[in-house]
Amino acid sequence: MKKLIIVALGALSLGACATQQQTAGTATGAVAGAVVGGPVGAVVGGVAGAAVTAPGGPLAPGTCYVTDRRGNVLVDRAGRARVRRC
Repeated sequence: MKKLIIVALGALSLGACATQQQTAGTATGAVAGAVVGGPVGAVVGGVAGAAVTAPGGPLAPGTCYVTDRRGNVLVDRAGRARVRRC
């Protein structure tokens, strides 16, 4: 019983570290995954939603792609899209 309580408290404390945006992304991914693939889809969708909306992830707030006058996204020598603060 003590192990169960310790694991539950650990999960709750780690869940408190998530940002509001990451929590919303996880919930949205879980719902979308459940609609498409049932319980397994919910787990996969939740993980994908959390990863995409994580701080520093592809949908991080405050960053924008660098574009030229025609709207083309500029890339660096490694082929990654250049980003800047918005």
